[in-house]
Amino acid sequence: MKHFLSFLKSRVFLIQLGLALVVLILFVFLALKWLKSSTNHGEFVEVPDFSKMSVMDMRKAVENVGLRYQVLDSSNYNPDYPRFSILDQNPPAGNKVKANRKIYFTVNPSGYKKVTVPDIIQVTQRNASSMLRAVGLDVQRVTYRDELGKDMVYGMKYKGKYIKPGDKLPKTSKIELICGNGKIPGSARVQADSE
Repeated sequence: MKHFLSFLKSRVFLIQLGLALVVLILFVFLALKWLKSSTNHGEFVEVPDFSKMSVMDMRKAVENVGLRYQVLDSSNYNPDYPRFSILDQNPPAGNKVKANRKIYFTVNPSGYKKVTVPDIIQVTQRNASSMLRAVGLDVQRVTYRDELGKDMVYGMKYKGKYIKPGDKLPKTSKIELICGNGKIPGSARVQADSE
């Protein structure tokens, strides 16, 4: 222990310690200089507003300001935005980012996704309307025909053509319901009278 304490006070140890400190300070200084130059410290690019821009225009604008981009999966269709235009971006417009930063975009699809028409035949009009709204379809109008079940759904039309459960339609499509008015159909009345 006595030799160790005398070594700590020796001139050789103090010179070695001084050299180690100089090398450490020099290393830290060079590392900070390298980081500052490689990360463009203090240099920022303001993110432009890309909303409602087409994908082609967005690509040019991103490259012009020195950024990169990635298009994420399209979300639900938004009729307020043009087809294949930018719905959302991350980071938002106005943020300051480093050059070559990646911007993430959500693009408006070409239209509403398709949904499956539920089985609403022989269901009351009220329940059928609820089931259609649940999948994203709307009732445009209700027409009635002579059928015994009052307000019971007997058929469906889309753009004047009959459709059946399981068909695929764009979300928010308007459906016409064909319901019974509670009267016995003429053909059934004739058969009942003849027996």
